Amino acid sequence: EVDAVLGTTSFGDIIKALDKVFEGKRYLEFKDINALTEISKKRVLTTGGYYGYLKIAEGCDKRCTYCIIPKLRGNYRSIPMEQLISQAEYLAEQGVRELILVAQETTVYGKDIYQEKCLHKLLKELCKIPGIQWIRILYCYPEEIYDELIQTIKEEPKICHYLDLPIQHANDEILKRMGRRTTKQELIDIISKLRREIPDIALRTTLITGFPGETKEQHEELMEFVDEMEFDRLGVFTYSPEEDTAAARMEGQIEEEVKEERQAELMELQQEIAFDTAENMVGKEVLVMIEGKVADENAYVGRTYRDAPNVDGLIFVNTEEELMSGDFAKVKVSGAVDYDLIGGLI
Repeated sequence: EVDAVLGTTSFGDIIKALDKVFEGKRYLEFKDINALTEISKKRVLTTGGYYGYLKIAEGCDKRCTYCIIPKLRGNYRSIPMEQLISQAEYLAEQGVRELILVAQETTVYGKDIYQEKCLHKLLKELCKIPGIQWIRILYCYPEEIYDELIQTIKEEPKICHYLDLPIQHANDEILKRMGRRTTKQELIDIISKLRREIPDIALRTTLITGFPGETKEQHEELMEFVDEMEFDRLGVFTYSPEEDTAAARMEGQIEEEVKEERQAELMELQQEIAFDTAENMVGKEVLVMIEGKVADENAYVGRTYRDAPNVDGLIFVNTEEELMSGDFAKVKVSGAVDYDLIGGLI
């Protein structure tokens, strides 16, 4: 009963597919999985707010053993810089104030088409666009973070001191079985370097627990690592076997109940860390992007540079003044409730 099927590189043909379907015909279109469709300058802004996502590349070359993305989306292909700048300018004209850079991996942007990592160069160009006030970078593989990128984040005031580093685990044997390209010590080194160079940086990460063969001792090592690193934001997924991946064929698959217990332990530990981090923000002055008004109260809800939309915390701002969604306001933090903050307009 499916009317149309399009491959992952055929999204530019959606209108054509709908036209065929309305004519009563079926539509199948599978282009080369490694094709790079030219992105349109104009696009519908689906976030409904004053932030927008800018996808800077397609596909992935890492081939982690648990992941099927390269088979679905092909090899890593950077989108040419001029196309990205053009789309970012259009988004700014539509009222976007915060630009969020995404890809399966943002840190190697440009290596395939410019023969060198160019994320820092792209960032500098995006910072020149009027109207854009915040630029946030997600999905940075820790082993690919390089000095010019760190310097650019330090020097450009529009770039949020926030990085999302998907590390997945901290035990060397598990990391190797996952096909990851870092060791525990290398993770400690890059996290330490980021915090040394950018002292107020907020670090988010994601972990996989219950990977095939993970022992109780390896889980406890990961717990100790999380306790020592004190990530500002952290999410934990239980391992899920994906069809046609190496990890799904590995021996030592772990029972769901054990995976869930380990996930709960990690999240309980992170909750303590996150609540302490929120408490440590009390008394500080922060810049807040207003996202909406709290119904029937003289209060607004917003985000600080430390919070990506829909995944991190919020800040509730008490004020008699009238604010608009998309406004930036200086706020003094007066309290913390779990992951969220409370403050007053300065």
